[in-house]
Amino acid sequence: MEFLPHILVMGITVVGLWKGAEWVVISAAHISRKLGLSEMVIGLTIVAIGTSAPEFAVSITAAIRGQADISVGNIVGSNIFNLGFILGGVALFGTCATNRRTVLRDGSMLIGAGFLLLIFLADEVLRAWEGVVLAGLLVSYVLYLFIQKEPLEEEIPEGGFRWWDVPKIILGIVTIVVSGTFLVDSASAVARLAGVSEWLIGVTIVAIGTSMPEFATSFIAVLKGHHGISVGNLVGSDLFNILGVLGLAAIIRPLHLTPGTYINIVLLAVFMVVVVVTMRTGWRVSRAEGVLLLVLTIVRWIINMN
Repeated sequence: MEFLPHILVMGITVVGLWKGAEWVVISAAHISRKLGLSEMVIGLTIVAIGTSAPEFAVSITAAIRGQADISVGNIVGSNIFNLGFILGGVALFGTCATNRRTVLRDGSMLIGAGFLLLIFLADEVLRAWEGVVLAGLLVSYVLYLFIQKEPLEEEIPEGGFRWWDVPKIILGIVTIVVSGTFLVDSASAVARLAGVSEWLIGVTIVAIGTSMPEFATSFIAVLKGHHGISVGNLVGSDLFNILGVLGLAAIIRPLHLTPGTYINIVLLAVFMVVVVVTMRTGWRVSRAEGVLLLVLTIVRWIINMN
């Protein structure tokens, strides 16, 4: 019975995270459309940042409270869940098309960010100056995407810009931050009561809950044939998580990992390489490759539970 209140709160907060992120994503898509941005750039920036808001809220809150394992574990878990379970699952319903620019530019950036994190966390500490480097790379990457401004390709299905999109984004962000705060509280309580490590809670329950906006966005986008939004959202979200969220978290307070959890950072870096390779083969992620990504995600969860 001790678990019940916390489990109920976790369920409610996941709904809050999903709904808040949905408001942010839809309104951001309208605003970015008005600015004349391409589908891929929208996916890599506006939509990706919107769907990463739950990870941002959870990891930053955990970092402020000194819960480094939840802060980093949430990002590692969310990133592998995004690229493995979501991209793999979406590919089962319809082959995800990619292109040379996505793989060479964005895929290379994703691999680079993963291995940079691998180097920075080799001593199991992410320091403030390393956080500044990560955050600086994200700012440079986003500026580059906006400066080059790819040509507009398709209509975004959610419709056009309306004045209420601005307050809707603000309301969405507030909902996400409040929900994220309560999710960290409940996850930590459940971990203590069950005798489970905060790292395991972070890379499973919290990571899955905060990845739901990415799942909804990418699944709907690929069904409607908007592969740029679907793939761009997942790649962009992972980049924002590593460079932006962990970067800012480390600037707020150095992140000290529990000994033995570094293997998860290695798995993340390797996983990113595998994903980019699948995106390159035939410039698509096929159903067979989707199954491979799903299997690798399951194997990784099993490793964490041992």
